[in-house]
Amino acid sequence: MKLKLISAAIAALVAASPAMADLTFSSLSYRTGPYAANGIPFADGYADYFTLLNERDGGIGGEQVNLVECETGYNTEKGVECFESTKGTGALVYQPLSTGITYQLIPKATADNIPMHTMGYGRTSAKNGKVFSHIFNYPANYWDGASVAIKHLLDINDGDISGKKVALVYHNSAYGKEPIRTLEELSKKHGYDLTLLPVDHPGQEQKSQWLQIRRERPDYVIMYGWGVMNQVAIQEAVNIRFPMENFIGIWWSGSENDVKPAGEAANGYKSLTFHNVGSDYPVYEDIQEFVVDEGKAAGAGDQIGTVLYNRGLYAAMLAAEAAKTAQQIHGTSAITPAMMRDGMEKLEMTEGKMTALGMPNFGPSFNVSCENHGGDGYAAVLQWDAKAGEWNMITDYMQADQDVLTPLIDDDSESYAKENNLTPGCN
Repeated sequence: MKLKLISAAIAALVAASPAMADLTFSSLSYRTGPYAANGIPFADGYADYFTLLNERDGGIGGEQVNLVECETGYNTEKGVECFESTKGTGALVYQPLSTGITYQLIPKATADNIPMHTMGYGRTSAKNGKVFSHIFNYPANYWDGASVAIKHLLDINDGDISGKKVALVYHNSAYGKEPIRTLEELSKKHGYDLTLLPVDHPGQEQKSQWLQIRRERPDYVIMYGWGVMNQVAIQEAVNIRFPMENFIGIWWSGSENDVKPAGEAANGYKSLTFHNVGSDYPVYEDIQEFVVDEGKAAGAGDQIGTVLYNRGLYAAMLAAEAAKTAQQIHGTSAITPAMMRDGMEKLEMTEGKMTALGMPNFGPSFNVSCENHGGDGYAAVLQWDAKAGEWNMITDYMQADQDVLTPLIDDDSESYAKENNLTPGCN
């Protein structure tokens, strides 16, 4: 019923097109369901940035932004229904925030000539734009994360982790399984032993996995979790006295929600990231003035500056910059989804551009091209300071091992092309 009401509301918006904003963006959010605690701050950051652009700048290129939000509950079927019910609004780009939804939407979005941005998630081999023409996963992907985690382990072991034991605790889904092949290939290169420990959704029961960790005593644990799974894993690690500094989560396992339940015991836990943390950036002063103080914030305002709020903000900023690029390419402010795709494929993010946006050193610099829809694969390591109640970036951005990852991406994308009778190439 809720989806029917949403569809009816969207149909009414389309019918009243003269009153609509000129540029429509979609938000496939999940403010309800088992992963709501993580979905809410991302959706708030995403919405607040577009509100800021409307209130401070008059939109993008003189065109007001209309954000159409549709609740998925992190449910793949609902996510597909949201896509089908909102694509008629002229939404310029979709960001599903779910690997399961992403896999289902790849062929649909491509057929409908609508780009999709799966920032740090989704199908990793979509980095190959010659095969996945409408899918983008810049600035980093799951395999980049796995590689940077191993690079960090190399850095803290003087470049040698041969003979070390590494365990992967992962969400038993398409998402959690993504890094397995990469870690297996990297284990051949660096000589570490890899143990795989799947955790079933939603991840509240992990006793057996952590008993195995206590028994086998791996040197390091890497986690690809989401939602309550992360909290439970960190608490289980505390229970068996696993050293927090040897426990590293992917960027979806590194928010305040994940560490705070364990209190002081979570101190030292690490997480990967492809953007910076905190709210000490000029853009947040503008959000306070133009969005929060004006009563136009998407949420209660208590999430501003948190990891996932920043991630939503970052995703919106990248979408807005791609829209600006598309406007420049096509010489019109009223761009279409097809034009937006062109803007995403020509996107260039530099430190100078981020500084001008009030976001200095917020994310890595990168360029997008037809051959490369994923950026340059840079990520950094965060560490949780429980006493201060904050994350600190403890490394510079490091580039993933492209010598290992590029052949894997080529192989997987080529297999997809054969399975779907696609002829790879650039326009």
